[in-house]
Amino acid sequence: MIQADFNGSRSLKEMHLSRDIVVIGGGLSGVCAAITAARQGCKVALVQDRPVLGGNASSEVRLWALGATSHMGNNNRWAREGGIVDEIMVENTYRNKEGNPVIFDTVLIDKVLAEPNITLFLNTSVFHVQKDGDRIIQEIIGFNAQNSTLYHLSATEFIDASGDGIISYLAGVPYRIGAEGPEEFDEPLAPDIEDYGELLGHTLFFYSKKVEEPVRYIPPSYAIKDASIIPGLRNVEVGDHGCKLWWFEYGGRKDTIHDTEEIKMELWKVAYGIWDYIKNSGKLKGTENYTLEWVGLIPGKRESRRFEGEYMLNQSDLVQQKPHEDAISFGGWAMDLHPADGVYSDKPSCTQWHTKGVYAIPYRCYVPLGVDNLLLTGRIISASHVAFGSTRVMATCAHGGQAVGMAAAHAIRKDISPRELLEKRHLQALQADLVQMGHYIPQLEQEQRPGLLQQACISPSSTLQLTELPTSGKWETLTFSMAQMVPVQQQLPDFQLWLKASEATTISIELRKSSKRGNHSPDITLHSETFELQAGEQMISFQVPTLDLAGQYAFITVMKNEQVAIALSDHMITGIIAVYNQVNKAVSNFGKQEPPQGLGVDEFEFWCPKRRPKGGNMAISFAAPVYTFDSGHLCRSIYRPVAEPNAWAAALEDPQPQLTLRWEQPQAISSLQLFLDPDYDHPMETVQMDHHEHVMPFTIRDFSVLDEEGQPLAVVRDNYQAIVKIDFPTTLQTKVLHLKLEAPSDTVPASVFGIYINGQSQSLLNDN
Repeated sequence: MIQADFNGSRSLKEMHLSRDIVVIGGGLSGVCAAITAARQGCKVALVQDRPVLGGNASSEVRLWALGATSHMGNNNRWAREGGIVDEIMVENTYRNKEGNPVIFDTVLIDKVLAEPNITLFLNTSVFHVQKDGDRIIQEIIGFNAQNSTLYHLSATEFIDASGDGIISYLAGVPYRIGAEGPEEFDEPLAPDIEDYGELLGHTLFFYSKKVEEPVRYIPPSYAIKDASIIPGLRNVEVGDHGCKLWWFEYGGRKDTIHDTEEIKMELWKVAYGIWDYIKNSGKLKGTENYTLEWVGLIPGKRESRRFEGEYMLNQSDLVQQKPHEDAISFGGWAMDLHPADGVYSDKPSCTQWHTKGVYAIPYRCYVPLGVDNLLLTGRIISASHVAFGSTRVMATCAHGGQAVGMAAAHAIRKDISPRELLEKRHLQALQADLVQMGHYIPQLEQEQRPGLLQQACISPSSTLQLTELPTSGKWETLTFSMAQMVPVQQQLPDFQLWLKASEATTISIELRKSSKRGNHSPDITLHSETFELQAGEQMISFQVPTLDLAGQYAFITVMKNEQVAIALSDHMITGIIAVYNQVNKAVSNFGKQEPPQGLGVDEFEFWCPKRRPKGGNMAISFAAPVYTFDSGHLCRSIYRPVAEPNAWAAALEDPQPQLTLRWEQPQAISSLQLFLDPDYDHPMETVQMDHHEHVMPFTIRDFSVLDEEGQPLAVVRDNYQAIVKIDFPTTLQTKVLHLKLEAPSDTVPASVFGIYINGQSQSLLNDN
């Protein structure tokens, strides 16, 4: 028995731990930073103040994670982020294509627990920073109320992924809250602070469910009594729940850090009051059998502090897609600002302005002023309020997280500060390692880091030459204009299309391209022709004049005519896609962006794919190959389509293609890495959206690595990930490797973006 002691005080249990890197914040940014650093051999502590990982993407908040793909509602083709965050998204789609937020929690925990170099601290709130002098963080202190323990965590490097920037704040990094004026960074999009407000508010979701019997609802006493005071109520439909209620927003006129509990209470009042309106007002039909299944217990935060770094990203960086020598990440969500009054505002719930393509984010935005062993990531990076409207979304934040995780590992390995990585040779090494983990950096012209593949003779069993997308017998009525994107190596050949008219009419076909190589906004029309059609099915032939299209995508554009249908193909090929000039109101896509003059954003049309199983490629036949998917692409380090597919692909009639790699001298090979196609165009929203497939149709599922005699060295079955690494148990000594691949399906040829072979030439070993 423990005797009571009323005379003295007691101390909490304390634990002191030292790691290479401490990551504060277990949202997607912190998770990706921690996993990246851990896989580089660093000992990492990941500290999260909630019982689950994921932050706004977790089951506590239930917001879908998105980034540059923007629900496939913009012109950013093949823009899913890549790297660790892509590994997570692909894993979640494989396990959880229905979008269950609880399952996504398990995916994140699994990924972190699989890393032996990560020590995970859940339910641990950091409240103190101990510094060594003015510029070095020595340790942080956190408290876990579940086990009543104080944790003292020291490290060489610290990464702040905490959302509100608790570490950066306590360490004294200069910060900003609210909007800059339009003159500071020449940003016409900067909001009118008095009228529009300068902070985005919090959101709290609810989930409803339809059951077999009628369910009554008695609201709590604190629910708002008159939901008609909410202007956005007109948007409510029976069955809406989760992320579709993103506009349940409040708090932009308050302190979004210290007033969070007050903001949450107001959002509870709104949520329960709106459910009362849905159930009991009599103004919505079919509500009787709906019940309120779940209401969020913590709100999802959008905005609080932004910390000042070596560079502050701004509107012109995004709109002009400015190149940055120190680019380590990218974004592509719209500049998306919300009225500060949220649900009580009479203004549209958001104002979104898109860019024509993705933009680069420089490393300097992640390097804070005033502290030498700290990196920023997530929504707190150095960006203006306008630029933050785009960089704040979770997949973009996570992509930056893995970049700073790699940066922190490089700083430790080289025994330098993160700021010193800005030196060109260090920066290039950082970028190369990021690219090698599948992390995409736009505008980075970088050949693959030295490996054994460049010294090999690559012999494929076949090579796809794109001459035809054969008809499937399906037809698409041209309710919207449709364009087939095809890569052009030299000259766009003459081509044929199959059309079906319900009556005699005309059809216009335009040949377009993007004004910027690597963008996918067809804003330049090079040539146009009009064809007379008779009622019924017919083939039309297009004679192509000499055009400036080499080295980029051509848009074969068939303009809308509801009396005409176009033949589709069910063949799907890496880097080949059809897009439509359609509307996606969820991301402010109304077919065309038409900004008022002087706003500093571009006017352009939106051309977006349809989600599978809808849509498809045009059935089309070329007079000569328009593009050859040759094996030379395997030696490059762009592991996704950009200005071209950047892939080798086998012929469709080759269901078990083989790549033979042959060297003049024996090689000592330790590992082999394949970069496959996980369909970077598909958004893979983490919750609520139901995806058509659990494995992307372009991804090679099965392959084998064989030795010179054809004996298997490694066999991979049922793969679904983009990157597959094979570590050989003992170093291979060989002059030949065979890769035997299985085509994904009868209508999808096998394709590979790149191969990296780690090892050393035997001749070099002998010389040493």
